[in-house]
Amino acid sequence: MLGFKKNHTGPIGVDLGHSDLKLAQLANNGTGTNLLAGNSKRMPADMKPGSSDWQKWAIETVRLLTTYGNFQGKDVIAAMPTSDVFIDHMKMPKPKNGDLQDAIFSKIKQKLPFESLHENTMMQYIPTEEDNVLVMATERRIIDRHLAIYEEAGLSIKSIGVWPAALANCYVKFFGRRKSDLEAVVMLICVEADCTNVVICRHANLLLARSLPIGAKRLDDEQAAVRLVMELTACKRQFSLMYRNALIERLIFLSGQSAGRDIYATIAKQLEMPAQMGDCLAAVEIGKSCRLGRDDNDEGRLGNQIDRRESHINWAVVFGLSLS
Repeated sequence: MLGFKKNHTGPIGVDLGHSDLKLAQLANNGTGTNLLAGNSKRMPADMKPGSSDWQKWAIETVRLLTTYGNFQGKDVIAAMPTSDVFIDHMKMPKPKNGDLQDAIFSKIKQKLPFESLHENTMMQYIPTEEDNVLVMATERRIIDRHLAIYEEAGLSIKSIGVWPAALANCYVKFFGRRKSDLEAVVMLICVEADCTNVVICRHANLLLARSLPIGAKRLDDEQAAVRLVMELTACKRQFSLMYRNALIERLIFLSGQSAGRDIYATIAKQLEMPAQMGDCLAAVEIGKSCRLGRDDNDEGRLGNQIDRRESHINWAVVFGLSLS
């Protein structure tokens, strides 16, 4: 069941991407959701993701932030970087030999951006609606690399999560709590620095997920903004072709204040859809001892007391992981 039992502390959610590292831990304090701890650190600009230097940096940074950042326990649920997760959608295949896993793999193996061998691939598939399947896959060696990071940092990895499920968790916990939300289909838009992640779901049930290579860093460029709207329109079109009996009711911008309100307003206007800003940071209680900030200059390593009005970091994925 999604969420927490009374007085329950969730695992530490960790989003180790190709540009930064974010961690957060949530708990139920009996009356609502409390943010116990969180922090973010940008990866050095001259560092190559996946390199031995990157791995050493990740181990040292994770160890530092979890040791001195008021986190409780050692349990971690971590997400793979968005660019390392291959996502595809298809009609449910009808396997000849009864092995659905093999039937799905045979349909995606020619599309995989890495060596398409069974032993080299970690794959998860989720039956959705109207006989469709959402498939996610990544290289086993990349999974092993991430597992080694948390082991070396002295943490206990509970599971490797995926960003679409984390975003759906965040939506359900904070913005999908009305009875009418149980059947509503929504489009979650999460603007990151280097990409925009899209999830279409019916409450916790994933229906479609795509990562678009246009993020907040480029949205000052009018042409990039136009292209993003075109890509989002293509997502809507793909959804309508896959799900003839479903209609997207509204947009929810889960990136909070990490992108400007004017960007959200422009996107909603161009897509001609009702929209709301889903700021998960505004939906939790923040303890006085919580240091939730970004360390970009190696001064004050554990960040400063959070000011909701000045936070431009996107916490949706790590919050969703901690809710898992």
